[in-house]
Amino acid sequence: MVPAADRLPAVLPTDRLTVSGMPVPELRTELRRIPNLRNAWAVAVAWIQAGVIIGLAAWAAHPVAYLLAVVAMGTTFARLAILAHEAAHKLLFSNRSLNDHLGRWLCAYPAFVPLEAYRRSHFAHHRDELGPKEPDMALYAGYPITRASFGRKLRRDAVGISGAKNLVPLLKATTSATARPVALRILGAQGVLFALALAAGRPELYLFLWLLPWMTSWRVLNRLRSIAEHAGMERSDDRRRTTHHVRQSLLARLTIVPYNTGWHLAHHVDMGVPWANLPRLHEELVGSGWMTTDLEYPSYRALWRALASRPAA
Repeated sequence: MVPAADRLPAVLPTDRLTVSGMPVPELRTELRRIPNLRNAWAVAVAWIQAGVIIGLAAWAAHPVAYLLAVVAMGTTFARLAILAHEAAHKLLFSNRSLNDHLGRWLCAYPAFVPLEAYRRSHFAHHRDELGPKEPDMALYAGYPITRASFGRKLRRDAVGISGAKNLVPLLKATTSATARPVALRILGAQGVLFALALAAGRPELYLFLWLLPWMTSWRVLNRLRSIAEHAGMERSDDRRRTTHHVRQSLLARLTIVPYNTGWHLAHHVDMGVPWANLPRLHEELVGSGWMTTDLEYPSYRALWRALASRPAA
């Protein structure tokens, strides 16, 4: 799945991009400008979406409505996780204290993300994608795989097995002197959400429309997005060999890759560019001839089919 060398045009540097694809200083300053008001609205929209989904399901009070809400809430966790990712990169708000405080309490902790530990591990990912210290190698390794193996992974996600495996370390962290403070803050954020449901006289809403989607539908979306970023690729200084690019559709952007996450190649070329400007950086890469249509997957379905294309033994 890694592009052959003859498919990777050697056209850099240019007057706008360095040899690695990173913007030159003048352009970099422009692209790295953090849109504070837009990001504040993005955080608000994530919570508005959660409130609408949960509110409609509670109003309908029907099993089908609850099932649809569990699926839809997966996209809410996608939004919160991506905004937490922006905060980890210190790109959510230009004020660092505000970035970390709101990033923790409005994005990361409600989505069970220990922002402090995530920031450390995620920067290790950016320092050497798919290298020996890659923290997410378990998600990327072994692709392409068989359709049967791919199906088993998604079923484990969908029924909560993967979610339970992710929840156990959080509970164990409460017994660790170093990890306990963050673990307790995450549990505290969950306690606030549960208290809100309890105050509304519907404590089951937290269990079935917050915790359950995080353990099921979100795990499916998270795997599908993650493997679409790096699975089947290899360690390299050329980001075109470490990171996929997929043509972005409106449906994908509303569900799996909100906030321009799908422009992931551009993000790895320059991780200091906020989500709002990633399409512009991608256009620069295309305009230079460094990124070509030959390297782009036409859809996520096409990429997932390629990732599950290994013949059965």
